[in-house]
Amino acid sequence: MHLLTAAVVATALVTAVVGLSLPARLTADDPLGGPARFGFAVALFALSQLARLRFRAAAGVVSVTWAEAALVVCLYLVPPGWLPGAALLGVALAWTALSLVDEGRATWDVIRIASAHTAATALAVAVTTALGQPTLAGPTPALALAVAAGALAYLLASAWLGGVMLALRHGIPIGRPLLAALRGKLLMFIGNLVVGVLVVVLIEIDPRWLLLLPAPLWLLQQTYRQRLREDRDRRTWRSLAEATKALNQLDERGVATAGVTGALTLFEADLVDVEVARRDGRWRRYRGDPGGQVVDREIAPPGGDEPEPGELVRDLSVGDTRVGRLRVRLPRTAPATGRERDAHAAFADALAAALHDAATHRELRLVTARSSYEAVHDPLTGLANRAAMLGKGDQALRQLAHDHPVALLLLDIDQFKEVNDTLGHAAGDQLLRLTANRLGALARSGDLLARLGGDEFALLLSSVPVVGDRAAPMAYALRQARDIAERLAAPTEVAGVRMSVEVSVGVVVAPAGTADLTELLRRADIAMYQAKSGGVSVAAYDTASDAASTDQLALLAELREALQSDDQLVLVLQPAVDLVTGAPTGVEALIRWRHPRRGWLGPADFIRPVENSEQLGAFTRYVLDKALAVAADWAREGLDVPISVNLSARSLLDPRLPAEIAEALRRHQVPADRLVLEITETVVMSDLEVIDQVLTTLRSMGVQLAVDDFGTGFSSLAFLTRVTVDELKVDRSFVLQMADSPQAAAIVRSTVGLAHQLGLRVVAEGVETAAQRSALAELGCTAAQGYHFFKPMPADKIAAVLGSLRDSAPTNVLPLRADGAS
Repeated sequence: MHLLTAAVVATALVTAVVGLSLPARLTADDPLGGPARFGFAVALFALSQLARLRFRAAAGVVSVTWAEAALVVCLYLVPPGWLPGAALLGVALAWTALSLVDEGRATWDVIRIASAHTAATALAVAVTTALGQPTLAGPTPALALAVAAGALAYLLASAWLGGVMLALRHGIPIGRPLLAALRGKLLMFIGNLVVGVLVVVLIEIDPRWLLLLPAPLWLLQQTYRQRLREDRDRRTWRSLAEATKALNQLDERGVATAGVTGALTLFEADLVDVEVARRDGRWRRYRGDPGGQVVDREIAPPGGDEPEPGELVRDLSVGDTRVGRLRVRLPRTAPATGRERDAHAAFADALAAALHDAATHRELRLVTARSSYEAVHDPLTGLANRAAMLGKGDQALRQLAHDHPVALLLLDIDQFKEVNDTLGHAAGDQLLRLTANRLGALARSGDLLARLGGDEFALLLSSVPVVGDRAAPMAYALRQARDIAERLAAPTEVAGVRMSVEVSVGVVVAPAGTADLTELLRRADIAMYQAKSGGVSVAAYDTASDAASTDQLALLAELREALQSDDQLVLVLQPAVDLVTGAPTGVEALIRWRHPRRGWLGPADFIRPVENSEQLGAFTRYVLDKALAVAADWAREGLDVPISVNLSARSLLDPRLPAEIAEALRRHQVPADRLVLEITETVVMSDLEVIDQVLTTLRSMGVQLAVDDFGTGFSSLAFLTRVTVDELKVDRSFVLQMADSPQAAAIVRSTVGLAHQLGLRVVAEGVETAAQRSALAELGCTAAQGYHFFKPMPADKIAAVLGSLRDSAPTNVLPLRADGAS
C-alpha cells in the first residue's frame, strides 16, 4: 500500500510541476493575473473538500465532496496545466485543517489523499483537453460533454484509488469499497456537474448572479446529507435484519461466527470481537476483520475495561445470565452515530439470545446424548445394560442364519454380598468394574457383553463353530465359560485386600432362530443357579431344571390366588408348655397350604420361593392377620397366651413394617405384648442398620422378640448386645443330639444359663420323647414344644387344648408368664 501511495504522490508532484511550467494561455484583456487564477483554483479545491459529506463503507470512510464542481469551474478559469498543482495544494491544505480540527489524521494519510486527488485531477484534465479547450471558452454542448467526461474520469479515478487503499489496508477485494464509493457519490456527482456548468454559465452572463448561489447550494448540501443518511439507515436496518437472521444457528461457533460477520457488515467495522462466556467458566473469543477470516481462541475472563475511542462495547446477557461481550472497533475517522449505537444495542441483544439458545441447545444435546447413552449402558462399568443386551442381542440373532448356533453365558460373582458387607459398597463397585474390565478383555470381536444388574454379567457368543457333531457348540461354549471362570479367578486386590474373584456361569446353546434373547437369559439363569447349588463354577442348561423352575413360577402365581381366597392357606398352631407345671407358655403359628391341585403343602414346599418373590409382604400380612384373629378369640375366652409368628429377614428390611403391625394389633384389639415375633439366624447375623431400627421400634411398641434356632450361628451373642429380646429358642438339632452328644448338651446348658442371667425365656424345640423332656428339665430349661406334647393343630381345636392345660396345671406352682416374670 505504501508503494502505491508513493507512486500516486510522485505522479501528482510531476504533474503539478509540469503543469506550472507551461505557459499560461491568457488573453490580453484578462482582468486576473496568472497567480491570482492559480490561487483561486487552490482555494476552490480546498473549499470543495471542506464542504464534504462522509459515510462509512467497507471498513473505511468515503468522503463525498464538491470536487467535480470545482474541477469544472477551474477548467474554465485556469489553464489546465495548473490544475493538478492547484488540486495538490488545495486538497492538502483542506485535509491538514480537517486533521488538526477534527480527525487527527497522520501526515502520511493527508499526503496520500492529496496525491490521489491530484492524480485524478491530472487524468480529468487530460481527458477534457483531449476533447476540447475549455479555458475561457464559451459553453457549448460539445464543450459540456468534454467537461463531463473529464469529471467522470475524476470520479472514477478518485474512487478507484480510494478503493485500492482500503482493499490493501484490510485485505479485501477492491470491488466492495469501489462499488460503495460509486453508489454514495453518484447522486452528488450529477449535482456537481450541474452546479459547475451553472457557475460557468453565470460567469459568462454576469458574475453578479453568483451571489444567488449560496442558499441553493446549502439546500442542495442538506439534501445530499439527508439522502445519504436515509440510504445509510435503510442499509443499516436491512443489514441488521439479515445479520440477526443469520444468528439462527444451533451451535456456539456458528452463532459467534455469524455475529462477527454480521457486525462487520452492519457497522463497516475495522475489527469485531465476540467473546463468549461458557457455562463451565471458560471464555472464548471469536475475532474477525474485513478480510473475512474469523479466528477463535480461549481467553481469560475479560475485566471491566473502558472501551477505546471508536469502539462500541456491550455485555451480552439474558436475564441475570452473562453470556459474553460484543466489541466493535470502527474506523478512527468515523465515530458511531446515535442510530448506530441503537443498532449495536439491538444486534447485541439478539446475539446474546442466540448464544444463550445455542448454549441451551448444547446442554440439551449433551443431556439427550447422555440419556441415550445411559439408556443402553451400565453407569458403573460402561458395559451394555439389560435393555441394550435384549435389543442388540435380538438384532444379532436375526442377522444370523436360522440354524446357526449361539451361546449365552450368564455369570454371577460368588460371595459378592460378603464383599459388600465386609469391605463396603465402594469395594463392591471396584470389584464389579474389575470384573467388567477382565470380561471386556476376554470378549472377542462380535461378542456382546453386558452387565444385567447387581453382580450379574451376560456374554453372547455369536461366532460359535458350526463344524463337528451336534454337541460341538455346547462343548465350545463350556470351554469358553471355564476359561473365563479361570481367568477371572486370578488373584487381585480390592480395597487393599487380595482376593480371588470366583463366578458361577450358566451356559445355554441354541440355534439363532429358535429363541429370542429373553428366553436364552431365562435358560442361562436356570443353569447358573444349578451351578451354584451344585457347587461348580460352570453348568449347562438342561430341561429338567427348567421344569422345576417353571413349576416354581407357577406356584407363585397360584399363591397370589390363594392369598385372595380364605380356605387355601390354613393356620395351624403348636403350643409350648412349662416343663414343671405343664401350663401353656405360648403358641407358635405355622402355615399350611391346602392346594386345590397339589394337595397339602408344608412350609418347605413354598416358603423359600415366597421369601424370594415380591409377594412376601402380602404373605406376611396375611399370616399376621390370621394369627391375631386367633389371639383375639382367645382373649374373649379368657385365655391369656402369647402367639408367635415367624418373620423373614426380608420383611425386616421394610421400615413400614412396625406401622403395619401396629395397625393390625389395633384392628384386632390384641395387646402388643401378646404377639411374639420369631426372627431367624439370618437376621441375627445381619448388621444392617434398617433391621436394627425396625426391631427396636417393634420392641418399643411392646411386641416381644424371640431368636429362633439360637446357637447355630456365630453372631447370636453379639446380636443380643444390639437388640433387646424376650425369648431364646433352642434349635431342635441340639435337643435331638443332647442324649448322645456332650457337646450338644453343653450348648443347651449354656443357652439356658445365659437366658436365666439375662432374664429371658428359653423354649426348646423339637422335643419328641420323655427322655428329652427329662434331660431338658435337669438342664434347667423351663419350656418346650414338640410332638411329645402336641402336634400342630387347627385353630378351632387349640382353644380347648389351652384351656385344658391351664386348668390341669398345679395351682401352687405358677407357670412362667410371657413377659418373663414368674
